[in-house]
Amino acid sequence: MDHYFQNFNIVELNRTFYRYPETKTVEGWRRKAPEHFVFTVKAHQDITHKAKMKVEEESLRAFEHMKRVCKMLSSNTLLFQTPASFTPISLTDAEKFFSAIDRDGLALAWETRGAAWELPETRERLRRILGNLDVAHVTDPFRVLPACLGEVAYFRLHGLGERLYYYQYTDEELQKLKELTAPYERKTKEIYVFFNNLSMFEDAKRFRQYLSSGAFPRITALIGLASVKSVIQKTRYPTTKSVLIRNLGWRLVETEQGQQIRLGTLLKDLLPKSYNNAERLLAELRNLL
Repeated sequence: MDHYFQNFNIVELNRTFYRYPETKTVEGWRRKAPEHFVFTVKAHQDITHKAKMKVEEESLRAFEHMKRVCKMLSSNTLLFQTPASFTPISLTDAEKFFSAIDRDGLALAWETRGAAWELPETRERLRRILGNLDVAHVTDPFRVLPACLGEVAYFRLHGLGERLYYYQYTDEELQKLKELTAPYERKTKEIYVFFNNLSMFEDAKRFRQYLSSGAFPRITALIGLASVKSVIQKTRYPTTKSVLIRNLGWRLVETEQGQQIRLGTLLKDLLPKSYNNAERLLAELRNLL
C-alpha cells in the first residue's frame, strides 16, 4: 500500500466487488492514504451479477452499503461492472435501477461488457439513456469509445492479447492511449485511466511518466539478451517451451534501444523440450539469435 501511494494518486478499489469491508478496514485505508489521494469504488456483485441491476431489496441495500464505503473514503465515484451475460435486452433494468437509487451526489460509472453493446443502435440507446441519467459509460478505449460521458471519463484497460489480462502495453500503444483519451479533457471534469492487466502497475507507471515528461522509462534495465534474462529468470524451473510461452510470452523485452518485442516471438523457435534453469534457456536463445 505504501509503495502504491508513493507512485500514484488514485486507485480503483475492487475488493468491494467481492465482499463488504468492515468499517474499521475502510477507515484504515483512508487514514493511511495521502490527504488528496482519490479512491473510486467498484460496486458489489450483489447489484451487478446477482440482482442483475434489478430494483430489489438486496440490490438497494447493497447500494446503500456502497454509499457508506464511498463516504468513509471521501470517494466521489462508484463503478458498476456488469458481466457479458448482461446484454442490451436488460438495459431497461439498469435504467430503472439508476433512476430508483438516491446517489446522494455520487458520480456513477457503468462498464458494459460484450460485443452486443458495441452495435450502433445499442450505443445510441446508451447515449440517450445514460445521458439523461448522468451516468458515465466505461469502456476500454482500444476497443470502443464511450457512448456517453458523466462527471468523469472513465476508462478500464484489459489488454489486447488473446487471453484477457495477459498483456503488457508497448510504448507505441501507450502513445496511442494518450491520443484516444486526451480529447476528453475538454469534455468532462476528470479523466480516469485504469489498467486492469497483469503488468498494470508497470504500465500505469510508464504511462504516467510519459504524460508528465513526454518520454518512456525502459521496459527492463538492460537491452538484448540481458533484457530477456531479466524476464525469464522470474519463472519457476524446470519448465517447458509451451509453459514459458503461456506464462511469459506476453511480456515485452527490449532487443535494442527503444525496440520492444513480445518474448513469445523469441521463444517460438525454441525446441519443444524441458529447460532446467534460466541460464540453459538463455544459451539456447543465444544460439538462435
